[in-house]
Amino acid sequence: MTAPHHDYFTQQAEALAEAEIDLDGDPTSLDGDQLDREEREALRRVAGLSTELEDVTEVEYRQLRLERVVLASVWTEGTVADAENSLRELAALAETAGSTVLAGLMQRRAKPDPGTWMGSGKAEELRDIVIAEGADTVICDSELAPSQRRSLEDIVKVKVIDRTALILDIFAQHAKSREGRAQVELAQLQYLLPRLRGWGESMSRQAGGRVAGGEGIGSRGPGETKIELDRRRINTRIAKLRRDIKGMKTHRDTKRGSRRANHIPSVTIAGYTNAGKSSLLNRLTGAGVLVQNQLFATLDTTVRRAETLDGRDYTLTDTVGFVRQLPHELVEAFRSTLEEVADSDLLLHVVDGSHPDPEGQITAVRAVLADVDATDVKEVIVVNKADIADPDVVDRILRHEKHAIAVSARTGAGIEELQALIGVELPRPDVDVDVVVPYDRGDLVSRVHSEGEVVASEHRAEGTHLVARVNPDLAAELTAYVA
Repeated sequence: MTAPHHDYFTQQAEALAEAEIDLDGDPTSLDGDQLDREEREALRRVAGLSTELEDVTEVEYRQLRLERVVLASVWTEGTVADAENSLRELAALAETAGSTVLAGLMQRRAKPDPGTWMGSGKAEELRDIVIAEGADTVICDSELAPSQRRSLEDIVKVKVIDRTALILDIFAQHAKSREGRAQVELAQLQYLLPRLRGWGESMSRQAGGRVAGGEGIGSRGPGETKIELDRRRINTRIAKLRRDIKGMKTHRDTKRGSRRANHIPSVTIAGYTNAGKSSLLNRLTGAGVLVQNQLFATLDTTVRRAETLDGRDYTLTDTVGFVRQLPHELVEAFRSTLEEVADSDLLLHVVDGSHPDPEGQITAVRAVLADVDATDVKEVIVVNKADIADPDVVDRILRHEKHAIAVSARTGAGIEELQALIGVELPRPDVDVDVVVPYDRGDLVSRVHSEGEVVASEHRAEGTHLVARVNPDLAAELTAYVA
């Protein structure tokens, strides 16, 4: 589509909007066709989609030839601002995956077209824009049915991928650990299975039973088609990955169980992708975890030991970031990892205060947490990037959320207050003891200091005199040394 055509359609859409405003607010004066007319004129470009990821040489996979993409969105509900925020997020996802975003298009529809997602006429307009921009890929801002993707590809004549495939691709690029890679592969195969597509006769040709092994006349029989063979191989691989992930989950449960046995409280950091979770972990623990201004830079769970301001130990866990419309396959694949959240004593829900729609981020994260049964964990909203956020937005979130605090992981502002809040919210030991521990049981003295709250400590001839508050298990081990 050329620029003059675009201007014409934009002017028509604006004229239509003004015409509808002039209806004196009387809904009965609508003839029922306004939305249809709006749909016909609705495909429009969204300017300024390029994100701040300017130095593309800093990431290894960007050294490959970048795909040139056009984004497409079918907007069915919510406000224009919501639709544009979603498209800008898709642009950030595309650039994180290593693409160059050339244009973004939005279409208002009552519901997606069941055949081509955006309607055949709009798909042809999209094809004209793809040709004009020199794009080689179209990325759609929702999950497409296999038939919709095929129909759209047939019209626009370039590769079409949906939001789910894009997020899976980013996860595949960023997964580093064995468990992370297995989880991503499982999600990709689950997504691919219903989308296997036959190409030509090779996919439908049957390999006839034992004849494929050269046994000759009398041994021929109907075998599997190529697509059936692929489907069976994928199912076999999915089953193996599920067994492997289950074994890895057992290992992590054992480690978590040992922390529980030692009564070490746990704090989990969760939140929207690129909200600054890893930066906060580094600020609280000095962990040195990878921090990048990218979506999904962290996929592998990181657990670090930290201390409250009064000296009590606790563990701090950094988890994978969430995003709107996080693919169901990923939630299922990462379920074992996300269970860290459900088993923690305190959840630090990190929100990017500088984002255009922080409340939308909070809603999206809570929806995923509900999927993994983590809604009962005590939650503190941590509004990050307060140094660059609009103060009115920060104040609005702090007033609206019951437990909330504003910080800046970059400058350190508010971190000490956050540490104090963590100390207050974590469960405290509740058994008072007054004991004299022999000097050959230094291990018990060490545990009292790390797991409990020491009120008084004194070195005597017979051992260390401790007045403290500890957990029931440790109190039971100290009963032999009651003063």
